[in-house]
Amino acid sequence: MSNCVLCKDTLRPEEGELIWRGDDCRVILIHDPDLPGFCRVIWNRHVREMSELTYGEREHLMNLVFAVEQAIDQTMEPLKINLASLGNQVPHLHWHVIPRYEDDAFFPSTAWSARVRETSPAIIAERKRLAAELPKAIRAAIAALA
Repeated sequence: MSNCVLCKDTLRPEEGELIWRGDDCRVILIHDPDLPGFCRVIWNRHVREMSELTYGEREHLMNLVFAVEQAIDQTMEPLKINLASLGNQVPHLHWHVIPRYEDDAFFPSTAWSARVRETSPAIIAERKRLAAELPKAIRAAIAALA
């Protein structure tokens, strides 16, 4: 699909960082100023829904999502991790894996809700420091799947 932003295999540096790429999926660390550690697991081929995948492809994708979740949990120690596959605005199969904290800008609502507070710059800086460790942790978690 030529106009799908997730079909493009290029990222502008300000958007995020490609952490891992396989034949079917890729993992991106999103550069979100409010939610350091926010990752996206994207199915490479353009499909809209999980039900368009084979059972094996579904299992593969979810194993990757869970590996990313585990790496985020161990590296960033969030209060909660949100998993979401919405696709309302971008109908291309992808999962959001988002570390959440009681003091983040949107908690307890979703990451797409209205901001309810400002998180201290020192706390954001520490979370960015931890998020910088995620690429290595995520690659290791995915390698352990093999």
